[in-house]
Amino acid sequence: MSTDRSLLRRDFLADLARYAALAAGAPSAWRIARHFAFAADPFALGIASGDPTPTGMVLWTRLAPQPLEPLGGLGDARIEVKWEVADDPAFKKVVQKGTATAIPELAHSVHAEVNGLAPGRWYHYRFLTADGPSAVGRTRTAPALTADAPLAFSVASCQHFEYGHYTAYEHMAAEELDLVLFLGDYIYEQGGIAGRVRMHAGPECTTLDGYRQRYAQYKADARLQRAHARSPWLITWDDHEVSNNYAQDIGQFDKGPTEATAKRRTAAYQSWWEHMPVRVPRATNWHDLTVYQRTGWGRMADVHMLDARQYRTDQACGDGNKAIPCGDWNDPARTMLGETQERWLIDGLKNSKARWQVVGNPVMLAAPDVQPKDGTIVYMDAWSGYPAARDRLLRAIADHGSGRTAIVTGDIHANYIWDVRTGFDQSERPIVAAEFVGTSITSEGDGQELSKYYYPYKISAAQSLRWHSARRGYLSCRVSADEFTCSVKSLAYVSREGAPVTDASRWRLVHGKGGLEQVGT
Repeated sequence: MSTDRSLLRRDFLADLARYAALAAGAPSAWRIARHFAFAADPFALGIASGDPTPTGMVLWTRLAPQPLEPLGGLGDARIEVKWEVADDPAFKKVVQKGTATAIPELAHSVHAEVNGLAPGRWYHYRFLTADGPSAVGRTRTAPALTADAPLAFSVASCQHFEYGHYTAYEHMAAEELDLVLFLGDYIYEQGGIAGRVRMHAGPECTTLDGYRQRYAQYKADARLQRAHARSPWLITWDDHEVSNNYAQDIGQFDKGPTEATAKRRTAAYQSWWEHMPVRVPRATNWHDLTVYQRTGWGRMADVHMLDARQYRTDQACGDGNKAIPCGDWNDPARTMLGETQERWLIDGLKNSKARWQVVGNPVMLAAPDVQPKDGTIVYMDAWSGYPAARDRLLRAIADHGSGRTAIVTGDIHANYIWDVRTGFDQSERPIVAAEFVGTSITSEGDGQELSKYYYPYKISAAQSLRWHSARRGYLSCRVSADEFTCSVKSLAYVSREGAPVTDASRWRLVHGKGGLEQVGT
C-alpha cells in the first residue's frame, strides 16, 4: 500500500491553520457571518466539555440545525460563535469568554480551549450565536497538582444506537461525577437494519460525510447530551469508530494494509475529532491522531487513556476466538499499543507520584484462567491475543504500580471483575492490579446474566475472575486515599424506555493490598 502522507499532511495543516486563525479572531479573506438565518436550533447536537486541566478544559459544540443533512444544512457558511464560562448558571459572573468561527472544513465544529481558571472548581458554560444561546453545561477543572482531592467518575462504552435507548445516561447524569471515561465505540459504522429498536440513517460509513451523519444521529440523542453537559469527559476510541476489528490500516477481512482502509480511517478520525470535546490533536495529518493521554487528578490519581487500535499489530491466527498456541500469536515483536505509546505508558507508571493509577483501556487485559484439554481459548482482538505486549505491561505494573492500579475497560458488552495477575496462567501468580470491565450502554440489546463471551471463563475463589454479568449499564467509581471502589450500575432492559438502575455488584481495592473485596450485592 502507498498512502500519500504528504497530501494528507497538507490537508490537515491547511485545515488546522484556518481553524487556529479563525478561532483566534485573526483577519481573514473569508466572509464570516455574525448574523445567520438558521432553519432550526443550531445547537441540535448539544454541547460538551473534556480534557480538564487545573486551569481549564475544552468546550465543544457543532452547529447543525439539520443534523442528518450534509454539513448540518449550513453549506459553506462560516459563522461566528461566542463562548462563555461563568461561576453561576445565570452567567451573572462571566470569568472567561471568547469567539470562534465554525467553518465547513471542520463540519462547523467548535473546540474552545479554555485557560486561566482556578483549579478544582466547577463552572458553567454556553455557546452563543446571533440567534441566541445554547443550553448551559456544567464542567470543572482538575485539582491543583498538590491537592489530595477525591475523584468520582463513571465508565461507559459501546453505545450501538440501533439496539436500544440511552437510559443509562439518564441515570449517569443524576450522579455527582467529576469525570466520565468513555472507552470506545461511540458510534457503530454499519448501515441501518430494519426491525431494531432504532435505525441508523444512511448506509455503512466509509466516507467523511457518512461518518459525520452517523455522529450527528448519535449526538442528537437527548440523554447522551445530558450526560455530556453534566460533567467533562475523557474519551478514547476502539474499533467501530472506523470499522470492526481493524488494526492500523488493515480491515477485519484484509490480508494486509490497503489504500481503501487507510482512506476510511482518515475520514473516520477527522469526523471523530470534529465531534469530540478534545484538544487540537498532536498530529501531522488526519490519518494519524495522537489520542492517548494522561490526566492528573492532583496527588490522588493519574488517569492514562489508551489507544488500542491505531498502532496495534494485526490480530493473530485470523482473529476471533482461537485455541493457542497458534501462528505468530506469541511473537514478542507483536504489539497492542505500538512502541512509542507503550514506552509512554510504562514511563508514566514508573514516574507517577499519584496515589492511584487508573488505566482507561479499550479491550480486556485479564487472561483466561482455564486450561481446556484442547488448549486455552483466547479472544485474539483483546490483550490475550498479544501475550508478549501484555506481559510487558503487567511487569511494569508489578514493578511500579502494584496495589495501586485499577484498570477500567470496555469493548466486550459484559461486566467482568478481575484480580489481575502476571503471567498467562494466572491461578498461581501474584495479584498486581484490578480490572473492572464495563458492559455496553446498549450494544447487543437487553442482555442476560451470562453472555456468549462467558464460555472460556469459570468463576472460582481460587482464580482471578470474581464476578460476571451481561446486562447493560455502566460503572460508577470512587477514589479516595485508602480505597478504589467501583459499582456495577445495571439496567434490565434497553429495548424500551424507563428501565430503573440497580447496583448489581460493588467492589473495593484497598491501597497497597492485593486482591479485590466484594462490598455489596
